[in-house]
Amino acid sequence: MEFHQLRYVCAIADTGNFSRAAERCQIAQPSLSQQVLKLEEDLGAKLFDRLGRSIRLTEAGRAFIPHARAVLEQMEVARLSVADKNADLRGSVAVGVIPTVAPYLIPSYTAAFAKNYPDAKLRVVEETTSTLVEGLRDLSIDVAILALPLRHKDLKLFPIRTEPLFAVMRRDHPRASAESLALKDLRGESFVMLRDGHCFRDLSIRTCTRARITPNIAFESGQFSSLLGMVAAGVGVSLIPEMAIDRNVGCRYVRLSDAQATRTIVAAVLRGRSFNRVQRAFVSGMKDRATGALRGKTSVANRSTRG
Repeated sequence: MEFHQLRYVCAIADTGNFSRAAERCQIAQPSLSQQVLKLEEDLGAKLFDRLGRSIRLTEAGRAFIPHARAVLEQMEVARLSVADKNADLRGSVAVGVIPTVAPYLIPSYTAAFAKNYPDAKLRVVEETTSTLVEGLRDLSIDVAILALPLRHKDLKLFPIRTEPLFAVMRRDHPRASAESLALKDLRGESFVMLRDGHCFRDLSIRTCTRARITPNIAFESGQFSSLLGMVAAGVGVSLIPEMAIDRNVGCRYVRLSDAQATRTIVAAVLRGRSFNRVQRAFVSGMKDRATGALRGKTSVANRSTRG
């Protein structure tokens, strides 16, 4: 039994004529007649008596038609609900973001998103990468803002931004006035770093390993702001991404000369799942806005090395 067959028999019952029913359904009459015959064969009962040029519902037909109409009505309700939802801007989106990105990208973007989609419901969760990946998989979050590398084949990734890494030091550090430096120039220094569990900690260790230095870690924290405070106090040097530069702390920021010393931020979604219009708008808007929101950071970094 096919839905189009139900439409045909209801049209015949309404019009009392195969030709007019075919016109209403925009199908050739022979095709309509063939489909009705096929349906009758599947049901094992005739729905119409063909009486010359007129037709009449059989007893089986009179019993069948109300149910056919109910099915078609429910199908139309379902179709309209999907169409309304797809055009609706009142949907919801749950976003997960890692702590080393959340304070820098999310506030300005969520404010702009709320302005553009005032009826949308936005929920933001700040967690580490492993927790956010599980959230994507169990559908408790729709989109996650993460940093590469990610080796999860069930995730689809949309690049947002690639940013350079900077060495952070006190203003009176011997290397503070450099335009750039190799990380090996900081061999023997004490380092302050993010603690285990943060993906940027792993990136920092890989960057040090590539420079063939083993950092002497004097302090660990979960926030860049704490690291910058400790650097300004003379506890040690650190590494941060471009977006975390804060020229008001009293530190100098020198870009690393290692071309691989970068961080790439991506929006991640579970591969194969569908999204409403609001969720799609969040991802596309994040990609469009991220570059512009952070465009001035490099110039800030350059001024900070001298300020």
